[in-house]
Amino acid sequence: MTSTYISTSTRLVNLYQQAESWLTHLHNPAALVSRLYIAQVFFAAGLTKIADWDTTLFLFEEEYSVPFLPFELAAVLGTFGELFFPVLLALGFATRFAALSLTVINIVAVVSLSDIAPAALYLHVVWGLLLAQVVIYGGGKLSIEGAYQRFFHRPAYAS
Repeated sequence: MTSTYISTSTRLVNLYQQAESWLTHLHNPAALVSRLYIAQVFFAAGLTKIADWDTTLFLFEEEYSVPFLPFELAAVLGTFGELFFPVLLALGFATRFAALSLTVINIVAVVSLSDIAPAALYLHVVWGLLLAQVVIYGGGKLSIEGAYQRFFHRPAYAS
């Protein structure tokens, strides 16, 4: 009876370790998918802004209450950020900086809207959590930074 319990426990531990090993291999693809999703969301928002600049300026003047900045400057900076930082994020170059910059844009977007729908707020929270994951863990191996690490930081071989 005791040996059966130990055998079953050992099998469960082995199964858990195999599952954990398999899930660990998903970190880099998951980080890439997160980066690409967030990049697409913000880049699309930036494209929308430049597609109709007059409407963008109107919204920044009348609808959004961006603190501390004139509405024209806020529109230019916001649009630039939504077009530039997603490219860095998608490529995995200056990944943490890009994710942190998009986090600021995300927070400003939520704060500047006086009335935000619950579903929209939920999306901003999800985007914030995905961005936090990138800020904390970086872009992963499937990024320019990861390739740089693999190529230039190889261990030195003893001669």
